[in-house]
Amino acid sequence: MGREFLNLFEQWADHYDESVNGTDEEYRDVFKYYEQILETVTERSIGHVLEFGVGTGNLTQKFIDKGFNIYGIEPSSPMRKHAIDKLPSSVSIEDGDFLEFTWPKEQVNTIVSTYAFHHLTDEEKEVAIAKYGNYLTKGDKIVFADTVFESEEAYKDMVEKSKNRGFHNLAEDLLREYYTTIDKLEKMFTDHNFSVHFSRCNDFVWVMEAVKQ
Repeated sequence: MGREFLNLFEQWADHYDESVNGTDEEYRDVFKYYEQILETVTERSIGHVLEFGVGTGNLTQKFIDKGFNIYGIEPSSPMRKHAIDKLPSSVSIEDGDFLEFTWPKEQVNTIVSTYAFHHLTDEEKEVAIAKYGNYLTKGDKIVFADTVFESEEAYKDMVEKSKNRGFHNLAEDLLREYYTTIDKLEKMFTDHNFSVHFSRCNDFVWVMEAVKQ
């Protein structure tokens, strides 16, 4: 359920904000238009918000700035500490992950996440989507931004492209984690009574906006 990657985030926590701001050449294209991606997720969200994979709190801060009520969940203790230190004390950031979490007492209208859903296998992704569908009501949303590929061929091409550029850490990351394709995600959402739309943000990241039917 993604927790097998926690050791990576414990090592990355102190440098995460530098990476998303483009200081790491190897991951620069992954985080291209990072601020715009976060803005897109907030703009497409409604009502009370639940965020999975808060990280250091960058997306959370966007929601706070726009006046949203937001409840955060983050499995990495170092990441969670950075977020708590950065964000107002009134914001709740709890331990948990995409599948094991405490649902907030308030009604949630939008579930959001950025750069995290790929930590789940495809089977776990579908379990998560089904679970969220049981909580959300008609018109509520899931708005995720994540690395997704148009096809298996596009995924394999990106792995080879990364290797050819000497980006071996990126290539290993693409092979190690559970990156999926648009058609698979579309089926997961539609099978669980969501309509879904995908918008491309850069060569890696798409925003998926799923509305409960």
